[in-house]
Amino acid sequence: MDDITILVIDDEESIRHMLTMLLGAEDWKVVAVEDGQEGLKELLARSYDLVISDVRMPEMGGLELLAEIDEREIDTTVIVMSAFGNRELAIEALKAGAYDYIDKPFQRDEILLTVVKAVERMRLRRENAELRRQVKDHSGLDRLVGQSEPMQEVFRLIEKVADYKSTVLLTGESGTGKELAARALHELSPRADESFVAINCGAIPSNLLESELFGHVKGAFTDASRDKEGLFMAADGGTLFLDEIAELPHELQIKLLRVLQEDEIRRVGESTTHPIDVRIIAATLHDLEARVEDDQFREDLFYRLHVIGIDLPPLRERLDDIPLLVDHFIGLQNQRLGTNIEGVKPEAMDTLQNYRWPGNVRELHNCIERGVVMASGSRIERTDLPVAIRNSEDPVHELFTGDELSIKKLSAELERILITRALTKTEGNRTHAAKLLEISHRALLYKLKDYDIDL
Repeated sequence: MDDITILVIDDEESIRHMLTMLLGAEDWKVVAVEDGQEGLKELLARSYDLVISDVRMPEMGGLELLAEIDEREIDTTVIVMSAFGNRELAIEALKAGAYDYIDKPFQRDEILLTVVKAVERMRLRRENAELRRQVKDHSGLDRLVGQSEPMQEVFRLIEKVADYKSTVLLTGESGTGKELAARALHELSPRADESFVAINCGAIPSNLLESELFGHVKGAFTDASRDKEGLFMAADGGTLFLDEIAELPHELQIKLLRVLQEDEIRRVGESTTHPIDVRIIAATLHDLEARVEDDQFREDLFYRLHVIGIDLPPLRERLDDIPLLVDHFIGLQNQRLGTNIEGVKPEAMDTLQNYRWPGNVRELHNCIERGVVMASGSRIERTDLPVAIRNSEDPVHELFTGDELSIKKLSAELERILITRALTKTEGNRTHAAKLLEISHRALLYKLKDYDIDL
């Protein structure tokens, strides 16, 4: 969240000073003015990511400012502040377009948390807007790179099902691009102008996940000091991406099933339901069918999610795509870092195509970023690649980084590798090879027979 600009508007100098110091300490750029008129002049003169404004002020209050922001289509996010007794004004401000409100006097952590959430929301909105600006004939697929048949099949499926609300289950190993596929489905759909909201179901504690997904009403639990809109409501009209769906707790599996069946949600602590229109895309790196068999995942929910299944292939099954991906990532890094790398040298490309890529496309992306930074010339060399990737071509390295722990088997395999190397180096001269290996010529002959080596 670098280079965030915040405009503070309050007629109390002490509030302006306190917020300037507090927010400035987070490396955000803060400008403070004393009333809505001055605030509007600032907003018309330059761009601000966030406005924190008092509701009641002389000259122009928060409600009038919100009306001006709306009428002039100023792109910013507004948080309003209200003193005790002005809660009704704050609620009016929310209805007028404010993102959130804070009661005065407020705690340091409260204001910081609210600002962080607002900035993240702003970032997501602008990211979606930027994605829409980049829309071409198949823009939703631009970030999914590949000419191999497995990827072409993925592209065909995405284009075929994007227009429909049907639930999609994306499967594949970590780093294969499941979120990119979810975004492509959204960008190619009639919902592209609405929100794309993503959540990792395994990254949030289970006791907080229900509130995060469905929202809650004030007083629903100890820390529920106000109503909260959940991610389903945030994604209304758009797409909700549920990553790592296999980690969803059992009690929430039941509630998600109800949402898929009824197209409505109920916030925590509320008795009424709210209709929603959300397209659900789920993803997992686990075998959900196996989890169903082990009673770890509901069978009825599995079939609801698996209306359409798309499997993202691991990179090791589409090695022919590596040159294309490498060019794509070099282009991205040149743009981001201001570099001018033209490509990779042949020996570096051979190394990349011989590696097994356990981290898939994400690992390749990180590898190329490192290569761009480390390159001393116009092309990435083999020595610019991570050591682990360079060493992967060494059979001895592979031998001792595998799962085998048998001393007998490892020793025998190591002997075979060393004998083969010695014979290759001596061009098949067994006497010379035996000297390099520091064993007798007779011993070498026995080992050649034992290991079935014919050089």
